[in-house]
Amino acid sequence: MSSEMATSIKYTNPGLDNQELIELYKALMLPRMIEEKMLSQLRLGKISKWFSGIGQEAISVGVTQALNKDEFILPMHRNLGVFVGRGIPLNRLFSQFQGKESGFTKGRDRSFHFGSIEHKVVGMISHLGPQLGIADGIALANKLGSKEKATFVFTGDGGASQGDFHEAVNVAAVWQLPVIIGIENNSWGLSTPSSEQFRCEQFIDKAKGYGIPPEDAILVDGNNILEVYQAVKDAAASIRKNPRPIIMEFMTFRIRGHEEASGTKYYPEGLIEEWEKLDPVVNFEQFLHEGGVIDADFIAATKKEIKDEIAAGLKTAYAEALIPVDPKNELGDVFRSFELQETAPSQQSKEMRFIDAISDGLKGAMERHDNLVLMGQDIADYGGVFKVTEGFVDAFGKERVRNTPLCESAIVGSALGLSISGYKAMMEMQFADFVTCGFNQIINNLAKLNYRWDENADVVVRMPTGAGVGAGPFHSQSNEAWFFHTPGLKIAYPAFPADAKGLLLSAFEDPNPVLFFEHKALYRSVSAEVPEGYYTIPFGKAAQLRTGNEVSIITYGMGVHWALEVLDKHPEIEADLIDLRTLAPLDTESIYASVRKTGKAIVLHEDCLTGGIGGEISALIHEHCWEALDAAVVRSASMDTPVPFAIPLENKFLASDRFEAQLLELVKS
Repeated sequence: MSSEMATSIKYTNPGLDNQELIELYKALMLPRMIEEKMLSQLRLGKISKWFSGIGQEAISVGVTQALNKDEFILPMHRNLGVFVGRGIPLNRLFSQFQGKESGFTKGRDRSFHFGSIEHKVVGMISHLGPQLGIADGIALANKLGSKEKATFVFTGDGGASQGDFHEAVNVAAVWQLPVIIGIENNSWGLSTPSSEQFRCEQFIDKAKGYGIPPEDAILVDGNNILEVYQAVKDAAASIRKNPRPIIMEFMTFRIRGHEEASGTKYYPEGLIEEWEKLDPVVNFEQFLHEGGVIDADFIAATKKEIKDEIAAGLKTAYAEALIPVDPKNELGDVFRSFELQETAPSQQSKEMRFIDAISDGLKGAMERHDNLVLMGQDIADYGGVFKVTEGFVDAFGKERVRNTPLCESAIVGSALGLSISGYKAMMEMQFADFVTCGFNQIINNLAKLNYRWDENADVVVRMPTGAGVGAGPFHSQSNEAWFFHTPGLKIAYPAFPADAKGLLLSAFEDPNPVLFFEHKALYRSVSAEVPEGYYTIPFGKAAQLRTGNEVSIITYGMGVHWALEVLDKHPEIEADLIDLRTLAPLDTESIYASVRKTGKAIVLHEDCLTGGIGGEISALIHEHCWEALDAAVVRSASMDTPVPFAIPLENKFLASDRFEAQLLELVKS
């Protein structure tokens, strides 16, 4: 970095009285002494891993003490001072480190990978960058609610190199969100020096590119507890009254390795010794001692008090039995417990296209849930590329119907942040193909959150999907199988307008994350009578569209229409036609009942054959209906190639090209 290393810490009291200074000292000493104890625990094999923040404590402690207790902090794995500064009981913290049931993740995640809404802390995942998008969502909730609260999110040298950093800072700037982006510049990302991470002189130099003015890009001595405290206190007070993002860069150094196993051999000789002279704990203690605020007896008494507190917490954690293993509990915590209170459809109906039913359902959800916020590219005044939200701005306003930059990861993260703050959130992927840019947030944050630390993700992601419109490889993919494999996600895939509306309304009732697939080719090609008003259709209940004794056809989405077309062409085939409607949960009872009756089954879907959902359904049928089968289950799916552009190629690619022949062969077998 360009700034020369200081040789000492220059403290200036910002007006704190002696008692406030003492409280800062105690708050600074606590994480240091816990860390020293944890390092001994690591050597004894009592904990499995440790990411040390020794040398950086002044940042975590200063930030936490400067903010109000009801303001969210999103820390990383070197911010122990945040967790203990927010009053998290030490016995629970130590149980967390040991994988005990009293820990915040019930042994399901490690170290600081947890949150506590009670303490207004949202912990990280190993991917680092996604924290920033969640902070945007929490800050957005504060702004929407005019709550005059700040949000603080931590990142570091490595995390600031990720695309999530760019996306989240850009969104914060565009939406003028009251969030402080705190970058701990310890000059290293594991063993990679910052000179190999970025070319600008300081992290705050990035602010200009986002339209963040120089006065809101603040460089702070991260080892000076008083400077950290006052800088954060001033920044938070400012953005509470004038919402906007502030970037704060804290200059510091990581005395120990990235984690203990990685060591510090990559540091230049003498570097650790130079930074040890700037130890934030030792220097602040000396400053208070020399100023007569504390004396040797007070220091000794404080350390003994903290040592005893740590020992008591460890004793309680040690006494706790190893975590009991109960598969029922494990499976039960994947989703937030929820039982839909069904609303029956009215007798009044009108003909709607598939797309109109989606729009009508979305409008009904907005009217029913006044805390629902919609986000997506071009969804506001333009109404979305498919015009699903046309007219929504006039009806609900731009605060609740929000255009977003092209940044899928940050917006999925923002949706999660809104949920954590008590809102419901929907994000529209402009095309399901673009979900790859938000994949990490969905797979590793939305899906795992309730299982990891008992916090649900009340988020719906709408996914315009499918081929048949000559749109080529990047606007035509059927990617539902990517998510079907991931525990913690619910998946809907309707085939008809009435189902689309009812299932969408149910998705917004459900407090769990839902991926809602809508086939683009059905938007304006399929019309049907749709009940007026509000009604719900429960997830996990398939619809039987045709009844017969010869064969079971199990399908969903566009496959339903292909199957109907073939059955209309061959009235001699007596088939059960099962429209799954939702893939997670999957209505296995309806599948098994049909197959046990007919003895033959064909599973049809638009997705490619290999790794498609049909393979899982086929396996389930063979496992549970083997004695009833008169033939092996047939999978009918699209070719194992990307979706081609030219219509003749696309027609040959799709499962519809071979389904009829496969069905006829199965019936004859």
